Amino acid sequence: MKLNRLTRNLVLAGVIGGAGFALARVDMPVVDPAQAATDPITTLAAGAPVVPTAPAAAQLVTPQAQLPNFTGLVQRYGPAVVNITVTQRASRTSFNPHRRSDPRADPNGDDEEDPFSQFFRGLPFGPNGPQSQGPRGRPSHGLGSGFIVSPDGTILTNAHVVDGASEVTVKLTDRREFKAKVVGSDKKSDIAVIKIDAKNLPVVSLGSAEKLNVGEWVVAIGSPFGFDNSVTAGIVSAKSRSLPTDSYPFIQTDVAVNPGNSGGPLFNLNGEVVGINSQIFSESGGYQGISFAVPIDIAIHVKDQLVAHGKVTRARLGVTIQDVNQKLANNFKLPRPMGALVSDVEAGSPAAKAGLQASDVITKLDGREIDRSSDLPARISLLKPGSITHLQVWRAGKPVDIDVALGEFKETSAIAKADVTGDEAGRLGVAVRPLRPDEAKRFGSIASGNGLVVEEASGPAAEAGIEPGDVILSFNGQPVQSAEQLKGLIAKAGKNAALLIQRGRARIFVPIELG
Repeated sequence: MKLNRLTRNLVLAGVIGGAGFALARVDMPVVDPAQAATDPITTLAAGAPVVPTAPAAAQLVTPQAQLPNFTGLVQRYGPAVVNITVTQRASRTSFNPHRRSDPRADPNGDDEEDPFSQFFRGLPFGPNGPQSQGPRGRPSHGLGSGFIVSPDGTILTNAHVVDGASEVTVKLTDRREFKAKVVGSDKKSDIAVIKIDAKNLPVVSLGSAEKLNVGEWVVAIGSPFGFDNSVTAGIVSAKSRSLPTDSYPFIQTDVAVNPGNSGGPLFNLNGEVVGINSQIFSESGGYQGISFAVPIDIAIHVKDQLVAHGKVTRARLGVTIQDVNQKLANNFKLPRPMGALVSDVEAGSPAAKAGLQASDVITKLDGREIDRSSDLPARISLLKPGSITHLQVWRAGKPVDIDVALGEFKETSAIAKADVTGDEAGRLGVAVRPLRPDEAKRFGSIASGNGLVVEEASGPAAEAGIEPGDVILSFNGQPVQSAEQLKGLIAKAGKNAALLIQRGRARIFVPIELG
């Protein structure tokens, strides 16, 4: 794949919820001679904040420019960065009806015809790819990073680091190791909270991505390829960067980020965490100069909800939007390309009830400008369902003010999916959904409404040979009709169970040793 395959115009479509190179001289700020005796970064060790000063215009270009010194930042906050090792009982597989059957297909699942296949949903967090996997059905391992946000052992990391984990181990810089509990995980934002049983731990200082400037120095600490607590530095390349697979805007940097950096912190020069390293763009699987971090403002919002409620609730507007280019701006008589153009309004949604219309351009939310369409879903997602938000829209060549009572965002997809969650689910290791009437007809003898389709299989289920696409008909002789019923049956079962499954036209009982 060539990079220029990504230059096509993108349309952000969906219901909002809440998600060639050229050489150039880099001009460095001048160090004030009056402060030359005191390294502003080293003062972090004493707890003094660093306040960067803007150089005078005549001093922007100078041969005497000095690079910043990151030693104080690393000494003070490095101990709060942890290394994470994840164990999975079996390789996790997901049902994909369009999966290629060619045995020569890429085992990592990248489709050479997909122009976005090189955008990893998350950084591969083991040295051998998304996971350091053993043979099918055997334990697999992965490496990632995280950082401590409270002295009692609360840690932030990426959701994709701990997804499907049967065991999570945290290692501190002093080489102490702890077993961690996953408090909560949110795939939409790729944020997870884990907890270790410890006290008086070092913590990071949390900042705000809103105050970042493009060109500003930033520092990453993590475990690339398993090399503990490695430090890399670079600059902010862009803010509010939209990616094809995500509704949240990212911080783009040129900091060297590699497999194993997943979940690690991105610091500004004040020693504040401003982002969580999450994704890279790569043609090789390694660092190629472009990395992406989740803004810490979003991560904190998600963390607070996971700690308080174990889940994340997002507000919902109910529109389909796209970016405004110059031609659209001319058509709608906007002074410049800006805002989020509404291409569709969902019937019965909060937006419809408030009177939003297709062709409206949302330019402000609660008084703050919406520059790009990606700004809107991120800001909506930070609001509470039921709250009133004020929108300014551009309609028929003039601004119009609209108040909207936001609804609650619920995950939807073309195929409804009900995950079996909780400790009972871990004993079996499946994610399932109800059998649709058309599928019941296709399978023949299965009555409509009976049976659960396996969407994902891991742990004991994968070890026993259960595969995505199988239909679970009964559990220990009891016909299965819903995910909740299956959860109850698993909870009451002993160490062993027998699943009656249908695969194509064949039925078979599969014995399973529950976790």
